[in-house]
Amino acid sequence: MKMQYSEWEPIYDQILADMGYDKGMDETSVRILKMVTLNSDLIDEDELASKIGKVVTVFGNSPGLEDDIRKMSPVGTLIASGSSVPRLLRLRIIPDIVVTDLDGDMTSQIEASDAGDITLLHAHGDNPSAILMYASRFRGPVILTTQSKPENTVFDFGGFTDGDRAVCLARHFGADRILLEGFDFEHPNFKDGSDPAMKLKKLKWAKKIIYDHNPKGVEIVTP
Repeated sequence: MKMQYSEWEPIYDQILADMGYDKGMDETSVRILKMVTLNSDLIDEDELASKIGKVVTVFGNSPGLEDDIRKMSPVGTLIASGSSVPRLLRLRIIPDIVVTDLDGDMTSQIEASDAGDITLLHAHGDNPSAILMYASRFRGPVILTTQSKPENTVFDFGGFTDGDRAVCLARHFGADRILLEGFDFEHPNFKDGSDPAMKLKKLKWAKKIIYDHNPKGVEIVTP
């Protein structure tokens, strides 16, 4: 079920048009990410694939995350959005993989990397300053990702926000049952200083990517 860039590109182009983003800025951030991770522990697609099973739990950062975990025990490969990591660590849940655009509590995400998780570091047009500040601090194995055209050591498994990119990642590597915990597309956690309307607009795309572009045979489970 690997998503080819030719399948993702039309969705990406729609997102660019809808959100008013600049593809050139996305590609500039990729160049910065490659530059600052020259000494990082970059792993390849095969090593990442070996860590993803047929059953995956993906953690979002909605207010109901802890309640969801109580209702439905996480199973299989544990993939966390970056912002959910500090809450998971407080519950003593160590994710196998973290998908992050270097937003949220970076101390916890770096701590999870130090504990050995695989971190997917994502470049987009809004985060070059975060890349410069944090990307080189991840000491565990890392994968570089983009929402634009992949190249050599930079991959595109599909997806737009951390949460739906985690779902796309699981699907890309053959998961056929994906549990969603901490996903609420109408009532998210809003970060200080963020634009609530823009957040909700992003989550509309996340929901569409998870459900409308879901390959046949991949079961999406919610509490």
